[in-house]
Amino acid sequence: MKEVKKFLDSFNYALEGIIYAVRTQRNMRIHMVVALLVLTACFFYDLTKVEVLTITITITLVIATELINTAIEFTIDATTNYYHPLAKIAKNAAAGGVLMTAVNAIVVGYIIFWDKLKYVNFMLISKVKETNTYTIFLILAIVSIVTIIIKAIYGEGTPLKGGMPSGHSTIGFSIATSIALISEDPLVIILSYVMAIIVAQSRVDSEVHSILEVLAGGLLGTFLTIFLFKIFG
Repeated sequence: MKEVKKFLDSFNYALEGIIYAVRTQRNMRIHMVVALLVLTACFFYDLTKVEVLTITITITLVIATELINTAIEFTIDATTNYYHPLAKIAKNAAAGGVLMTAVNAIVVGYIIFWDKLKYVNFMLISKVKETNTYTIFLILAIVSIVTIIIKAIYGEGTPLKGGMPSGHSTIGFSIATSIALISEDPLVIILSYVMAIIVAQSRVDSEVHSILEVLAGGLLGTFLTIFLFKIFG
């Protein structure tokens, strides 16, 4: 149990670092918004698995290098309380790494999307049943990013312990809603929402979240998922 707790704590600390970066760093907020836009744009195109993989790796690289850049800046500021040319070089080099990944992201976006602009397929969502794995993956990625941004805005609690909204409830109800939209079996749909409710209830029982935070998470996960599945179509 101690090992599991240590693992969950390390995961929580990592998410807390991401949320702090979104909350305090303007460039990180820009990266998150662009990531949302790009992931949303994927709904309008018939992308291959290789193209989707390339996009997700590119987004991950940009966000990861921005996190490393933020860590380097805070480390230097914490250890150096005066101007030092080497500190300046370190910060500039870290910022240069972010710039390189951002330029790479632009090149990747140009290669993947430019030739498809005149072939926009707004009926892609109607083919959800044929590409449900791909669609659910994109939805969960978008829902996760939106949850992190909202938690950063409210600045309450930690990623896995408290705060508005409940991340567990958001993801749980997003998955349940995705299953409801692609499944024709009423029993499967009911069981999916029962599981989501159990997850939400466990957050209240453990006093990690309030009822309001859990309800907000459930509503966010449900309606955002419906929006991504239906509105774009």
